[in-house]
Amino acid sequence: MVSGALPREADFPPSGGADFAQPGGADFLQLNPAAAPARGLTTWLADALRDAIIDGRLRPGMSLPATRVLAGDLGISRGVIVEAYQRLREEGLVGAQRRTGTTVLPRPGAGPASQARRPDRAARPAGPRPAPALLPLPWRAGAEIDLSPGVPDLSGFPRAAWLRAARAVLARASAADLGYGDPRGSERLRRELSGWLARTRGLRADPDDILIVAGVAQALALLAQVLRARGETGVAVEDPGSFGARNQLAQWGLDPVPVPVDDLGLDVASLARSGMRTALLTPAHQFPSGVVLAPARRHELLEWAAGDGLLVEDDYDAEYRYDRAPVPALQASAPNRVAYTGSTSKTLAPGMRLGWLVPPRRLHADLVTAKHASDLGSPALPQLVLASLIASGELERHIRLARARQRSRRDALLAALREHLPAARVQGVAAGLHLLVTFPGTAGDIDDAALASRLRTAGVLVHPLSMHRQRAGPPGLVLGYAAHPPGQLRDAALRIARAVHAAAGNR
Repeated sequence: MVSGALPREADFPPSGGADFAQPGGADFLQLNPAAAPARGLTTWLADALRDAIIDGRLRPGMSLPATRVLAGDLGISRGVIVEAYQRLREEGLVGAQRRTGTTVLPRPGAGPASQARRPDRAARPAGPRPAPALLPLPWRAGAEIDLSPGVPDLSGFPRAAWLRAARAVLARASAADLGYGDPRGSERLRRELSGWLARTRGLRADPDDILIVAGVAQALALLAQVLRARGETGVAVEDPGSFGARNQLAQWGLDPVPVPVDDLGLDVASLARSGMRTALLTPAHQFPSGVVLAPARRHELLEWAAGDGLLVEDDYDAEYRYDRAPVPALQASAPNRVAYTGSTSKTLAPGMRLGWLVPPRRLHADLVTAKHASDLGSPALPQLVLASLIASGELERHIRLARARQRSRRDALLAALREHLPAARVQGVAAGLHLLVTFPGTAGDIDDAALASRLRTAGVLVHPLSMHRQRAGPPGLVLGYAAHPPGQLRDAALRIARAVHAAAGNR
């Protein structure tokens, strides 16, 4: 590929189809025009919006995206959006407001949507309170260019929007808002998250189902405590999979049992043979391979969980996609079998320590008990500010800007790798904030840990793929590109190529 050119499907080795699904689509309701009939776009869109209003994903008072924005996301004519919205207005489902645009109207005689789509809440037994354990320090080293995966663009934090929201929150916060609150988290934030996650990830979650946590790390810690108290001793994890998540589970007494990942995602047959009843996975953008869990695997996985299984869904990097349509969260298909977790670590900053956990209701009370015992509740003001950013649309605007910025960085690193390492295989291109580079052919037996050490000496910090493996496998490098401008990424790619050529020549 010529340096600076945009990626094309033909430029990359085949990967089972996971990286190159139909491009286009919107995070909003996971709309994908590829699913529409050739001459029925307006009807398809109106039907999708109507269904979302009726089943409660779009609740009274929620705003629909601006017609220009949704048309741009879907890659279709703005007239289609305008006509679909007009049909819903004629049906009395939405109305036009001067300041908020098109909003969902209350339906006369309709009770809360959650009552129509949720079973009765089961009684929740009180849970034990395990003793805390020490957490491991993250894998770190100083370097001129830090390409560690999971490091977002901290310079892009929306300071002005956060400051405006913080001032507004402080102006209207009551004394009660600053006290010891609900251990589940701010009711205001849980309400906003319920709607936002329904719109963008397809989740089925009422505000009472959500726990606000200090990032995915705390979500895993709480789940591990509760599962350990219920007699679980191990949990299936993707291999390769996150080194940090694996250590987190081990610190809280659960043995991480490796299950292989291929170009279609987690191998469900291997999961069934493992004997585990709980599995942690990253289906929207698998870490570190970047593959999307294939539809057939999703079906097999949900069938596995339909017994007595529990799926812990880390919705890693779901906000950042460039060349493929969005996929809904697993939780949308099996809320009683999936513990869903996500955070603002990649969209805002990891230092915010703001995340959410949506567990099956049978685990909810025990998790609330463990959460209360661990910290007496999450910090109040950041929760209220985040709720304000979601309600105003500022968070989604920020994510759109960040996505465009990250696409340009991805393109720069990818083009430079293709120029300087043309024989390498690059995976995880279509989404996320990192790439996986492997070395087929003559460089296939490179020691990736030694290569990473050589690169640290050259001023570039990367993760060797072996760091995220429990079993033997091909070597590789995991490269995060979010934190650096294109020029630095091109420089890093040149240094990486020199180190790879030197390592291959010294075998």
